Amino acid sequence: MNKRLFLFLACTLCTAIPVLAQTKQPDELAYKIKSEAFSNSQVEDMAQWFTDYLGPRLAASPNGLKAEVLAMDKLTSYGLSGSRVEYAAPFPKGGWENEHNYVAMTSPYYCSFSATPRAWSGSTAGLVSADVVYLNVEKAEDLEQYRGKLSGKIVLMPPVVPYEMSFEPLASRISKDRLAELSQDPRPQGSTRYMRYFRMNDLTPQLQASITQLIAEEKPVAILRGSGTFNIPMSNGMQYTAGDAHPLPEINLPTEDHGRMARLIAKNIPVTMEIDVRNSFHPADTLINNVIAEIPGVHPRLKNEIVLIGAHFDSWHGGTGAADNASGCIVMLEAMRILKAIGISPSRTIRIALWGGEEQGLYGSRGYASNNLYDREKKTRHPGYDNFVLYLNMDNGSGRFRGIYLEENDMAIPFFKTWMSPLESLGFTTLSLRRTGSTDHVAFSTLGLPAFQFIQDPLEYGRTYHTLMDTYERLSLDDLRINAAIVAWFALNAAQDNARIPSKPGVLEKLQAATNEIRW
Repeated sequence: MNKRLFLFLACTLCTAIPVLAQTKQPDELAYKIKSEAFSNSQVEDMAQWFTDYLGPRLAASPNGLKAEVLAMDKLTSYGLSGSRVEYAAPFPKGGWENEHNYVAMTSPYYCSFSATPRAWSGSTAGLVSADVVYLNVEKAEDLEQYRGKLSGKIVLMPPVVPYEMSFEPLASRISKDRLAELSQDPRPQGSTRYMRYFRMNDLTPQLQASITQLIAEEKPVAILRGSGTFNIPMSNGMQYTAGDAHPLPEINLPTEDHGRMARLIAKNIPVTMEIDVRNSFHPADTLINNVIAEIPGVHPRLKNEIVLIGAHFDSWHGGTGAADNASGCIVMLEAMRILKAIGISPSRTIRIALWGGEEQGLYGSRGYASNNLYDREKKTRHPGYDNFVLYLNMDNGSGRFRGIYLEENDMAIPFFKTWMSPLESLGFTTLSLRRTGSTDHVAFSTLGLPAFQFIQDPLEYGRTYHTLMDTYERLSLDDLRINAAIVAWFALNAAQDNARIPSKPGVLEKLQAATNEIRW
């Protein structure tokens, strides 16, 4: 290589370094963030406000819509700019709310059950009392014995998953061995399935359809399903479109209560119940909204670029949506409060989004992405796509952040390695190239954008989320304080860094070339 060429390449490389190199904000700012997070924390007050005060926030429900306005005011009260409730997407189900719920076994003895109506199911005709029929169906021929015998009865559906005793601890933290495993690149072992699937039961789809048809013809008083353990029912919803006839009332019972009645009936011991369930439908409420605010950027060239942090605001109706996902909302709002409190004027805009309709299919985040980044139906790239810098999401309970899933984006590793050094004393040590799913970062990562979910200690999350137990008591306040400091630090570094995490090359081109819409 001749000398002139060598000097030219050297100068070119040196010129490129400031553009490509990652920079970490001064340790003084890390100290200020930690000091504000741990000495002046507002996490406990926020935790009570998001759970006890706001209550359940089912998508498009009257209480959920009221909570959105209150959340917008809360963002404003912390000094954030542009606080707003922003339309995201249409919601065909419409609004629904449970207004009254009483479920009890009255024979062979009295026992009041902890039960939850399935969202978008109908009401009983006041207080009703009826015999319970256990629908013990394994094959199509079994249905005939129930024909003409279900009208006026309460139908107990077959169990979905039989209860099995677990010897695992009820609450846990991630072990060092598991963190080491997560730090290994999984791609050599093949593709990672990041959507979680649950085996419902062994009935074929055809048999399930036949059961549904029989019940529709017979019109029983109510339908009972086993869902949930530790005598706590799960919350979930039904297929329904606003304006359709209201479905029959369907109620989730804990596995223990469901099993007790099934065993009694199997021994030819009659079981009767009384049920009084009142649910209201709100067909005009067919919109999903997001609650958004920001700290505006000040750099003339970079201020329109967006560092986005978020969590989903909606919850199921049984509890108060504490771990799922008031915990994420608390952390993101506290991170924004910390940055405001230490007087940050970021180069790029730092935006918080509290997403609507996550539990029904990422409605809020998908709507935001479609409206601002890339419209999948029209295959249109919006200007916001190029201004998207980073998205950080929290939605796995209130456990402490131990690292981050980087969605196979190798280009993100140098950034987080540079930024994370002040966080290692807080237990944040693991960068994982694995993908994880089932929450709002997917709306952005499937567009190739740098959008990530944190690795969290599970605590009690697996047995409490989507149940009546998901209340204030499920929150680990110390963990939330740590998480808020971590989010604030990462958001600040992303807003100030002279470089940006690259999007995954080729992803958007594949979307634009696809003949069919990519499934979420």
